[in-house]
Amino acid sequence: MDVAAFSIIGCQHGHIRMFIQAMTDLGYRCAGIYEEPGEDRALAENLANAFGVPLLERMDDALTPEVGFVGCAAVNSRKIDVVEACERTGKHVMLDKPAVTNRDGLERLRQATERGNIEIGMLLTQRFHPAVFTLKHLIDEGALGRLVSISMRKPHRLGAAGRPRWFFDRALSGGIIQDLLVHDFDLVRWLTGDEIAASQGFMSKRILPEHASFFDAAQLQVVMNGGLVAELYADWHTPEKSWTWGDGRIFVVGTEGAVELRLQGDPLISREPAVLLTTRTKDVHRIPLLRPPVGIVKDFIGRTEGMPAILTGADVLGASRAAVDADERAELIFDIREGSVKR
Repeated sequence: MDVAAFSIIGCQHGHIRMFIQAMTDLGYRCAGIYEEPGEDRALAENLANAFGVPLLERMDDALTPEVGFVGCAAVNSRKIDVVEACERTGKHVMLDKPAVTNRDGLERLRQATERGNIEIGMLLTQRFHPAVFTLKHLIDEGALGRLVSISMRKPHRLGAAGRPRWFFDRALSGGIIQDLLVHDFDLVRWLTGDEIAASQGFMSKRILPEHASFFDAAQLQVVMNGGLVAELYADWHTPEKSWTWGDGRIFVVGTEGAVELRLQGDPLISREPAVLLTTRTKDVHRIPLLRPPVGIVKDFIGRTEGMPAILTGADVLGASRAAVDADERAELIFDIREGSVKR
């Protein structure tokens, strides 16, 4: 098999550009891009033109013997179908997040992961963010002492006019918890080195009554097996005039210190990410950022070659399981003017 070739199946989110660019930079050749009939082909056409690759007419054309890897940014609910097609044909697959949108998809992902015939990756890019990678180093070297709490805030700009209709259908997209907080579930597992024991919280709806199943904010409390409690928050309310798509913050408190991550920097100071540490013996100070040894795509490629990985298939499954569990348990809160809460 010529593993210097890869293909794209499903092109519904711009995140897939990152995968194409990284694979190209690593010397791999794109055999083409396939989009399902009936789906918006604008992004697929744009990327095909930008990278000089063909648009494929059949999915089988993206699974030919020359192809060793597949990138997938299909409609979220259909990604698991692509995973199973890749497994049948022996292709390693990198998914945009989320990998699944419900319990059935999660079970199918579990089975594919445990069979181990292919490697399954997901663009859980936060582990590879320099500020987050630096935070992991601080925790591992004991700079914070024993961890007490973790809080993550991940506001996002919606840009509703530019979103496909399926994005607003929870059955197809997975909804805000699975779409956005899957990143944070991955991080709390990674940062603590512990598994999630339970989660509870809310999804609320304040906008877009024409999309009944679209919820625009989520707040969760997550308890780890070791007793640490994490608070996770995400919304689709970053203002259009904001200086960034989302002012992401992470706060970690330990018995010996506390740290704040400003993932997009500070618009009044610098737009470079910042890690601010305060300890029992030292006032607040900025920590130089560390760079991970490889990017997420090279890490995935290494995994297919039997190398140790920063993000494993078990991590993809663990984050997906946590997101599905939380989505199922979350209480649904509708517009307060309606005065209704649906459990």
